[in-house]
Amino acid sequence: MKRFREKFGEVVKEAWLDRKQGMIVVEAAKLREVCEFARDAEKFNMLVDLTAVDWPKREKRFEIVVQLYSFAKNERFRIKANAGDGEAVPSLLPVWPAAGWLERECFDMFGIRFEGHAGLKRILLPDEWQGHPLRKDYDILRQDEAWVRENMGIESGQ
Repeated sequence: MKRFREKFGEVVKEAWLDRKQGMIVVEAAKLREVCEFARDAEKFNMLVDLTAVDWPKREKRFEIVVQLYSFAKNERFRIKANAGDGEAVPSLLPVWPAAGWLERECFDMFGIRFEGHAGLKRILLPDEWQGHPLRKDYDILRQDEAWVRENMGIESGQ
């Protein structure tokens, strides 16, 4: 974590150790650069997961969470970045090609846009689905009833 602070300075907003796992919070605009450094200089060569958490009462409601693993060190490392509703986050596809599927999932479930991701479209839900189900303010019953009525021609019974 010290090397991240030395390299990126104020871009690193927070840094701590939890159960021997390093964690940092960085500016969303610099997420790709920090991840490239983690891969190349710090040997965190495997993207384990990329997801998000919705904190609707925060100014920047989405917390993007990147979980990494280093085979060389046998260590995990977590990078977080906060983004506001409608704020694009740099795509990590150039760093880890596997990020493509994970970014599509975050887009589908939260509505988070990843700048530079050419194929950003729904991956789990039908294309005509309205809204993003993992947002805390999402009304799943209303959406489910409408989708069932439109696509199956019946009432959902919810």
